[in-house]
Amino acid sequence: MVTKVARMHYRRAGLPGFLRALGGWAIALAGLVLLAIQLHAQFGTLPAGVRHAIAGGTMAAAATALGALPVLVMRNIAVGTQGALLGFGAGVMLAASVFSLLLPGFDAAIARGAGDSGAALTVAAGLTIGAALLLALDRSLPHTHQPGHERSVAAVWLFVFAIAVHNIPEGLAIGVAAGEAGSGRAVATGISLQNVPEGLIIAIALLTAGYGRGLAFGVAVLSGLVEPLAAIVGSMMVAVSAALLPWGLAAAAGAMLFVVSHEIIPESHRRGHETLATAGLLIGFVTMMLLDTLL
Repeated sequence: MVTKVARMHYRRAGLPGFLRALGGWAIALAGLVLLAIQLHAQFGTLPAGVRHAIAGGTMAAAATALGALPVLVMRNIAVGTQGALLGFGAGVMLAASVFSLLLPGFDAAIARGAGDSGAALTVAAGLTIGAALLLALDRSLPHTHQPGHERSVAAVWLFVFAIAVHNIPEGLAIGVAAGEAGSGRAVATGISLQNVPEGLIIAIALLTAGYGRGLAFGVAVLSGLVEPLAAIVGSMMVAVSAALLPWGLAAAAGAMLFVVSHEIIPESHRRGHETLATAGLLIGFVTMMLLDTLL
């Protein structure tokens, strides 16, 4: 159904159709501009954690759009390069889970009166809960993991939908980490780095399915908009009770680890070139580890 609607909307319709589409996009853009102005006027009145969550989520969404930009001038990138880029994203998320979420979650539990054993159990329980929630989401929503060497149109849309859904834990991680000053910027930066290749992969998948460059770029951009919304939710959850911070950090880490193992690494190995994917993972892990230390 989604593919039929997309093809109907983006088929060639001559000058009248072009003008109607242009008018529709102009109205939508004007609405977004007015909304942005109103939000900016209220931005300073929001709690600091929510402001940081919005900023981090917006940066992550912008990184997705940045990654999709090359499809406007090119059609394909090498399969090995795609695997390396996905591996890089997996490495960044692995390092962010450990250094920017799990370890700060352990420290947050200690700071709130838990002993070493209690903090470890809190982090372990939170991680398990986060992974279990993503498993339940994965089982309940339709998507695809390995649709075959040549993706069908339906398989491509399911793949795009899966990535958009799995942007939710990334956004939640940004929002939760925004409540922990030492890790908020590092998490947002790391997820933004991971989103650059992710945006490119989404756009290329749609191009290979026969869609135009504009639609491929637009869908990639829309997939990233999930993150600032989820970041706000995560930040507000932590703001309700500071005691939720270690649980939230650990749950976000568990959700991200699930995504890495269940989605990104299998996709990076889907068409061979495992060595390039592994090299990308190591480079991404080291890059995020250094960023976490420097930031």
